[in-house]
Amino acid sequence: MPSKQRILVVEDDKHISKLIKYNLEKEGFQSTVVITGEEALEVLQLDPIDLIVLDVMLPRMDGFETCKRIRQNKAVAHIPIVLLTARGEEIDRIIGFELGADDYMVKPFSPRELILRIRAVLKRGRDVEPEKDILTADGIMMDIPRHIVKVNDVKVELSPMEFKLLKTLINRRGRVQSREVLLDDVWGLSSDVTTRTVDTHIKLLRHKLGECASAIETVRGIGYKISDED
Repeated sequence: MPSKQRILVVEDDKHISKLIKYNLEKEGFQSTVVITGEEALEVLQLDPIDLIVLDVMLPRMDGFETCKRIRQNKAVAHIPIVLLTARGEEIDRIIGFELGADDYMVKPFSPRELILRIRAVLKRGRDVEPEKDILTADGIMMDIPRHIVKVNDVKVELSPMEFKLLKTLINRRGRVQSREVLLDDVWGLSSDVTTRTVDTHIKLLRHKLGECASAIETVRGIGYKISDED
């Protein structure tokens, strides 16, 4: 019998943490609940964790800082993070994704949707597609095994989701990818959840690509593509 996947819940609201823990365990997950970012970092050093549900509004060290510290620690940087917060403004989503969060949910939330998003994020981590080691497009170079991206020979840092989004667009260059297709293939989420996540990541990705940002073309009313012509 396969071992249960382990979820670390970082939430200082007892009612919400109990609700999340109950639903996780009902769905067959193991769960550990802590109330501060400091406690979360301690748990990550001691116990193997498959995914983190991280509240932003935490006492002392908030969720953004906790997320940042997790991504800076090579030993645990690979662990997926779902941010959970009452702050739903675009700037907060951008900050969360910029710091390396894999998904973002706004309170009040549906426990069922949270479980679906957790499963989708975990599934993305297991999906492995055959691919070239080196991808190029319009001054952009991606070294897939080494997880390196260069723009006109200058290295740029991308979050895991930005990396996967860019890789998908380059692998399908010349073909328009709708927001719904990208949401499904890159995030593993159904299109009835939200397509704003795609637009937020495209905005972040273009900013990091700098002078090569125009490589990602917007196809009005449909989605995005990278041209098949250099």
